[in-house]
Amino acid sequence: MTFLSKTLDRINPSPTIAVSTKARELKAAGKDVIGLGAGEPDFDTPDHIKEAAIKAIWDGQTKYTAVDGTPECKAAVIEKFKRENGLQFTPDQITVNAGGKHTVYNAMMATLNPGDEVVIPTPYWVSYPDIVQLAGGTPVFAHTSIDTNFKMTPEILEAAITPKTKWLIFNSPSNPSGAAYTEAEIKALGAVLERHEHVWVFADDIYEHIVYDGFNFKTMAQAVPAIAHRTLTMNGVAKAYAMTGWRIGFAGGDAKLIKAMAKVQSQSTSNPCSISQAATVAALTGDQGLLPIRAAKFQERRDFVVSMLNAAEGISCPTPEGAFYVYPSVAGCIGKTTPSGKRLETDEDFVTYILEDYGIAAVHGAAFGLSPHFRVSYATSNEALKEACSRIQDACSKLR
Repeated sequence: MTFLSKTLDRINPSPTIAVSTKARELKAAGKDVIGLGAGEPDFDTPDHIKEAAIKAIWDGQTKYTAVDGTPECKAAVIEKFKRENGLQFTPDQITVNAGGKHTVYNAMMATLNPGDEVVIPTPYWVSYPDIVQLAGGTPVFAHTSIDTNFKMTPEILEAAITPKTKWLIFNSPSNPSGAAYTEAEIKALGAVLERHEHVWVFADDIYEHIVYDGFNFKTMAQAVPAIAHRTLTMNGVAKAYAMTGWRIGFAGGDAKLIKAMAKVQSQSTSNPCSISQAATVAALTGDQGLLPIRAAKFQERRDFVVSMLNAAEGISCPTPEGAFYVYPSVAGCIGKTTPSGKRLETDEDFVTYILEDYGIAAVHGAAFGLSPHFRVSYATSNEALKEACSRIQDACSKLR
């Protein structure tokens, strides 16, 4: 259709949203489907956060706010970064956006020119390369593997950087693999980045509070202060506080970059929801005791899912350090044939098989840039996970 912009040719619809939509459609049609595609906690938003939002409504906080955040919300973000990450920011160094994805979008739109490159380790969150391309940049993939625990080594990073590199997008803990970098691993990457002064770092810390086995989280600017001035540290309330639908992300960084991002936001969404900002203040400044409790629940689910998937014939599932995903290899299933006679050539064939024959909705590895794998979100009930993993085991046992 010639009416549509050619810009759309550079991007694809989000595969993770597509899987969740498909699962909902099948359920609505009466199919027995267990959705393992959603990237959101199944827990509810804590009551004190809801109450702050309700109070904000009754107090009349229903008008436009400053484009990139109310003073109260920015103050709460500043305090969070200081308390949890040892980072010092002023209000002109803080941006509040309509979700973490919006923060990525604003940063790329404000900085990328045609020919600029953005290094993205694989496997990656599905939206990173599309947002880069939408902004006119070129994604450059730094390939990891199951053998490196899905982590980028200094050698891999060095090989991906060119004179055209403008950004490294660094997500730890990672979506989709759950891999989390230790402070020593971050420092080793930082030594590479110190030598390449033209490269900025977009640190996506959205899963900061969902880590396991006593993992000590550090963000890039905290572990490598020498590059803090060219690091944009992004976080949000979606995952830790089960506030995905509230749509609030935020970041701290160079004041000129923050101002440029606000300029983009002023001509796109304008301010984030005023009510959601009030709720974010309550989330960041209120009782944090629920965070480790929920992380412990996720760890219990992780251990269960890893154990059950490793018992499935042809699947190898590493144990992640954080987030609420596993990223198993299905290399042992590729080349085999389903009971209906379909030969599995790709990881997309595998997830199609378990969806159509077993009612399990998951996301294929190619969507995240690394095959043959698939992503399972264990942010759902123990009962659903037990049934889902049992079905996957059965599905694998039927392959020949």
